[in-house]
Amino acid sequence: MDWDNLRYFLELARAGTLAAAARRLAVEHTTVSRRIQALEKQMGAALFAREAGGHRLTEAGRQLLPVVEAMESAVMGAERAAPASHEGPSGLVRVGATEGFGTLILAPHLAQLTRKHPHLSIDLLALPRMLHLSRREADIVISLERPTRGSVIVSRLSDYSLYLYGQREYLARKPLVATREDLRHHAFVSYVDDLLFTKELQFLDALHQPERFAFRSTSITAQYEAVRAGAGLAVLPAFLADRDPVLTRVLPQEGQFTRTFWMSMPSESKHLARMQVTWAFLRETVAAQQDLLKPKAVR
Repeated sequence: MDWDNLRYFLELARAGTLAAAARRLAVEHTTVSRRIQALEKQMGAALFAREAGGHRLTEAGRQLLPVVEAMESAVMGAERAAPASHEGPSGLVRVGATEGFGTLILAPHLAQLTRKHPHLSIDLLALPRMLHLSRREADIVISLERPTRGSVIVSRLSDYSLYLYGQREYLARKPLVATREDLRHHAFVSYVDDLLFTKELQFLDALHQPERFAFRSTSITAQYEAVRAGAGLAVLPAFLADRDPVLTRVLPQEGQFTRTFWMSMPSESKHLARMQVTWAFLRETVAAQQDLLKPKAVR
């Protein structure tokens, strides 16, 4: 039986759609479809039911899945046991992170890793949503919630600070904010409540209940741009907002929040050279950015 076809089966079972599986495998979706059709012909049974929302495993597919997962573990075990290549770690590592952290803290430094290890490739998924190891959406995930399920390696990566910010010109033409009560005179920028992917991004309930939101977005960079344009006040990461002279902190003592980044990967991957190198590099990179993540000076 062709392992490549089984690998495509495994990715489609985890991703649920041809498009998602194709992205994971770095191929066209037609290639995934062709591989699945070849495997189904070989098995003599339909492995997926085609539905409007994607592909769902049939009974035959559900019976095959644990067998293929065991084969995958065996392949990974053989890879771990193979002698280390003199060329250094190689292959693809997909790193998932929150949008702002991935873009501003990780992206500027990842080129150093691939320059040092030219046979290593990095995919950075900097997205305003939760990424799941269990669905194989990423190989290493940096999240705001500590994973509590599955066989995973978890490390506390770093705390980071957030503050309430406003544009200086906006604040100059609005009533002075000296207490929480004064916040009632201001408009706010925030996340879209029903699309919030983690409770760790709920801030304003502990500070002020806005009468209205001038602007909301699933994207932290969109919120930052809206505040920068004078739309209102928002809680933003210090590593994003402190670098901008147009913005200033509002009620810096009361409007301060701390959250934690957690880094995780599947336990079965911990012996792979490419994972070890990437994991260590991410830890070192974040450790070197503590002044940005947890600034002490009040602006």
